[in-house]
Amino acid sequence: MPFLVTAAAVALFSLMDALMKHASIAVGAYSALLFRSAIGAAIMVPLWRLRGGTWPAGHALRLHALRAVVGGGMALLFFHALTLLPMAEAIALSFISPLLALYLAAVMLGERIGGKAVLASLLGLAGVVLISAMRFERGLPDSQSAEGIAAVLASAGLYAWNLVLQRRIAQIAPPADIALSQHAITALILLLFAPWHAVMPEARELALLVLAAALATVSLMLMAWSYARAETQVLVPVEYSGFLWAVLFGWLFFRENVAVSTLLGGALIVVGCWIAAPQREPEQVAV
Repeated sequence: MPFLVTAAAVALFSLMDALMKHASIAVGAYSALLFRSAIGAAIMVPLWRLRGGTWPAGHALRLHALRAVVGGGMALLFFHALTLLPMAEAIALSFISPLLALYLAAVMLGERIGGKAVLASLLGLAGVVLISAMRFERGLPDSQSAEGIAAVLASAGLYAWNLVLQRRIAQIAPPADIALSQHAITALILLLFAPWHAVMPEARELALLVLAAALATVSLMLMAWSYARAETQVLVPVEYSGFLWAVLFGWLFFRENVAVSTLLGGALIVVGCWIAAPQREPEQVAV
């Protein structure tokens, strides 16, 4: 079940990425993330209060704040990259992060890396290499592509760290607390730069940001539930399925073409996810 729930969360995140790409093109990645985070916090407060939530303190608050800083930086870089690259390519390049996260989990969480998890990640990485190689087939990319690639790779490094922090936080806090703190702390940090960078979205973009915030909130809670019940190495390879959703949403919303190499790379990613799927129920963690 944690594997399936994570897969659903990845699908919702991918749809949110498509909405955020549109908003980021319109008002910039900073403003899109600022409004999405603020709206997400407003959505979560009633649910959080209804569940009798209490604001974290001490070590828990520091962990929430660290994840918000890491997650906010990751999202800002990635949404900026989406304005420069097709969705499928941006997602594909970002898949270096699950491979990094497997080994960060071993170092930071003491998880033992299984052979299936390594094989699944290597297959996924092979798919990413196949897709990325086509962009360099005719020589070095232009400055816009180079900036997008650099932003994705930087975001991927932060995302690997975010995945490990996600596992740690999921073991000490319920999903509602995690989703609220992620939205609220990110919004507060971004708000510091609003006088210089904020752009007010028009009604259409604002509606998309409300939907994006709702999708992000549901996805965050689903991820928190899953990571509290299964090890990082079991769930990380599921991230690769986001590529298939990126292909679909990129084509539906932005008419982005998909090359044969992209489809072949996607097939490798699917095989990796299939290998990573647990054949028995993962170890349950009390929350």
